[in-house]
Amino acid sequence: MGCTGPKSVIEVRNGFTFLDLIVIQIESLNKKYGCSVPLLLMNSFNTHDDTQKIVEKYANSNIEIHTFNQSQYPRIVTEDFSPLPSKKSGKDGWYPPGHGDVFPSLNNSGKLDLLLSQGKEYVFVANSDNLGAIVDIKILNHLISNQNEYCMEVTPKTLADVKGGTLISYEGRVQLLEIAQVPDEHVNEFKSIEKFKIFNTNNLWVNLKAIKRLVEADALKMEIIPNPKEVDGVKVLQLETAAGAAIRFFDKAIGINVPRSRFLPVKATSDLLLVQSDLYTLVDGFVTRNPARANPANPSIELGPEFKKVANFLARFKSIPSIVELDSLKVSGDVWFGSGITLKGKVTITAKPGVKLEIPDGAVLENKDVNGPQDL
Repeated sequence: MGCTGPKSVIEVRNGFTFLDLIVIQIESLNKKYGCSVPLLLMNSFNTHDDTQKIVEKYANSNIEIHTFNQSQYPRIVTEDFSPLPSKKSGKDGWYPPGHGDVFPSLNNSGKLDLLLSQGKEYVFVANSDNLGAIVDIKILNHLISNQNEYCMEVTPKTLADVKGGTLISYEGRVQLLEIAQVPDEHVNEFKSIEKFKIFNTNNLWVNLKAIKRLVEADALKMEIIPNPKEVDGVKVLQLETAAGAAIRFFDKAIGINVPRSRFLPVKATSDLLLVQSDLYTLVDGFVTRNPARANPANPSIELGPEFKKVANFLARFKSIPSIVELDSLKVSGDVWFGSGITLKGKVTITAKPGVKLEIPDGAVLENKDVNGPQDL
């Protein structure tokens, strides 16, 4: 998305960033229950300094905010498997090894012992860009009463989620199966929404004492996911792990099927368009679905490369269009949106090469193909 700093500081709604909304959510949780749930932010070495500065703005909030760094590993040169830093100095030789590193890093940073010393029992882990990932007391009560050490929230798979990891039963334990682990000849089978009906939202609930026990025993042997990259023309490998893959090491681990409202990630500007639109409303930091939308599924949105970076995306919209009645939107070419626009049904907007196409203020486009100003 062209972010230069942490994605969590992109403005989402009403001038609030992802991080603002998370802080507001936890503040209202603490106020409602008279408790002191802290917020922990795991950074990589790339985002640590920026996050430290950003967190200062919450100095007067009534929540405890901790930051800690995840590990830093050397990238491996594909040609001879040597570590890249031996040939190249600077940050580019290193990488953060995926979110599976959250468990050892919690321990190494001293934050795990701090939480245990405060009497904390469970940690809720979520991606900062998932606005649906909020604390659900019903889930927590279930885990405590059933002594589940680990819980993964899963949700029904749609055609947009065919690459998401899924839970399987293997060798008597619940395990996560990721697309990267599937042989090429079975990839289509893995993507089938009939065969694998759920996928991992990466909202995880984990018992802190269990993390301590497993990390100290060096028992979290998660599958390594090779991630090929290129740095200044050199092909390198990053060896990563996923936090969801740890599920098989915990006792009484479960998956819980949750509604889609708990999975609202922003991985691309098309997702940002959804959460900034009138499809959602904002109450106490919680982003909730607009009841005026009849269709339970979100509109499918495809934006061309001109909209890929956040800065370009924001520049091309005077205001985000109303999309409560939209089924699908496809935009390609040099397209600019005025303010107060309404999109309904299936809308395709295509600017021919070399042509700047401006959608005027207040336009209503319903089941329309726009290929030039003459179609408006």
